[in-house]
Amino acid sequence: MAEEAQPDSQLLLQLMTMEMPFGKYKGTLLYRLPVSYLEWFAKQGFPDGKLGMLLQTIYEIKINGLEYLLQPLKNKIQKR
Repeated sequence: MAEEAQPDSQLLLQLMTMEMPFGKYKGTLLYRLPVSYLEWFAKQGFPDGKLGMLLQTIYEIKINGLEYLLQPLKNKIQKR
């Protein structure tokens, strides 16, 4: 039986806590970026490095209806 892939909790935590460092949505937490903005990046090309990887990840989460994966972290962060 194949093991089911588990989401990387550190990666998800970064999506919940890291702010967009530039552009129209500068200062917005990555997980709160609108799909339209992420779609723009998908067409234009995501930035290189860690930011690009995180933006691609949140884009995939949003377009595939997987935002429920973020809920446990959202709850944990809000309790701080």
